[in-house]
Amino acid sequence: SRPDPATRLRGSSMGALVMLILQFALGIGVNLYVSPAKGGIGEAFSNGVLLGLHAVLGLLLILAAAGHLVLSIRARRTGQLVLSAVGLIAILAAASSGGAFLSSHGSAQSLSMAVATAVAMLCYATCLRISVAAGPAGG
Repeated sequence: SRPDPATRLRGSSMGALVMLILQFALGIGVNLYVSPAKGGIGEAFSNGVLLGLHAVLGLLLILAAAGHLVLSIRARRTGQLVLSAVGLIAILAAASSGGAFLSSHGSAQSLSMAVATAVAMLCYATCLRISVAAGPAGG
C-alpha cells in the first residue's frame, strides 16, 4: 500500500535536505578547485566533472523541490506548503545565482548561492521536523 502523506512528506523532506547538503559540499569543492571560463550555463558542463555534478544535482534539486511542493499541496499541510514554496524559490534563486556566477565570477553571486542554499536547507529541515512532530494525522 501507498505510504500516508506524512510519511511521504517526511521522506521527501529528508531527501531534499540530503541533496542540499551534498550540493553545498560540491559547491565548496567547485569554489576551491574549479576555475571555469567565463561564459554561461554551458560552462557548467565543460569545466570538469565536479562542476558538471554540481549542475546536474542542481537540476535534480529543482525537480525534487517541485515534487515536494506538490506533495505538500496534496496533503493539505499549510505549514509545509509554505516552507516547500520558500524552499523551491530558494533553490531557484541559488540556480539563478549559479548561472550569473558562470558569467561574472562575482563574489556576490557566490555568496547568494550559499545563502539561498542555507535558506532551502532550513526550509526542508523544518519540514522534516514538522512531519516528525505531527505524526501521520497532523501537520
